[in-house]
Amino acid sequence: MKILFNCPLPFALAHGGMQTQIEQTSAALIALGLEVEPLRWWDEQQRGDVIHYFGVAPVEQIRLAQAKGLPLVMTNLFTAACNRSESQLRRQGRFVRAILKLPFGHGLKQQLAWPSFRECDANVVGLECERRVLELVHDRPREQVDVVPLGLAPIFLEAGRGTRSADFLLCAGTITRRKNCVALARLARAAQTPILFVGKPYAESDSYWQEFSRLVDGRWVRHQPHVADPAAMVALLQQARGAVVLSDYENWCLSAHEAAACGLPVLLPDQNWSRERFGGQAHYFERIGFSPRNVEILKQFYAAAPSLPAPAIQLFTWADAARRLKTTYERVAKARADLFSCARQATC
Repeated sequence: MKILFNCPLPFALAHGGMQTQIEQTSAALIALGLEVEPLRWWDEQQRGDVIHYFGVAPVEQIRLAQAKGLPLVMTNLFTAACNRSESQLRRQGRFVRAILKLPFGHGLKQQLAWPSFRECDANVVGLECERRVLELVHDRPREQVDVVPLGLAPIFLEAGRGTRSADFLLCAGTITRRKNCVALARLARAAQTPILFVGKPYAESDSYWQEFSRLVDGRWVRHQPHVADPAAMVALLQQARGAVVLSDYENWCLSAHEAAACGLPVLLPDQNWSRERFGGQAHYFERIGFSPRNVEILKQFYAAAPSLPAPAIQLFTWADAARRLKTTYERVAKARADLFSCARQATC
């Protein structure tokens, strides 16, 4: 079976968790015996069995693929929506349905891409709270949404607890607004708690990066560029006192899981994704952003961190994810082939 991967955002323009997910998923599927290629838009001779689109595929692309008997699976990261309350999602769903029922505005509906969730052959998400978005907002039955966990590389899963001898907490991720790096840096300075930020901005000309840079003092707010080597990242995590995340928008948060695998306690935003994955085994900020209460929470977490256990949660390999995806691919390929065969017979 050959899987054609497609992604609307080139890695050279924006690094991050999606890049890791695509690269690691591809490698794991190949190790499982499947063929994986990027979808080559210029190659009219390219053939495959399934298109896996990371993002929201244009409706027209879905229909063109299906017209050729080629199913399209879609993975979208509901980083904002999955953390909304059920009542908020129900209101959003009523709004979406009302817009889609309008007898006009066809072009606008296509641009919004909401119909894509209904027309693709399968939606794949990482969390139950993301599946809930597809249920309540986009009317997708639970059985038509596959939950596939994100994995970790073996080097993280085999790492175990290190010395935890350094004096800093560690925050790993892109230095960008949705990660709330500025607010976390301000908390570090107010709590006089050293945090090492490991990551890079999308561009050094970005005003948010420049605002963050002004807070780096080498004492409470420290910075190290993105660490691409997994072994070096493991070594940093095993030195750290604990790990901290204060993102506005997350769904799975690979860095929090890597920290847990390396034996660190974690301090996280209190959101649907974190409660689903870590439950009562993580420590939580009271709210997103800077506040006096969050200063105290950070200070208390830092003081207690050396004696705190790491979350004992289930962690997955990329091979686990690949096996579940293979089942999805086989199911949609068979279903689309059956439909395609029936359609051809009806025209004969």
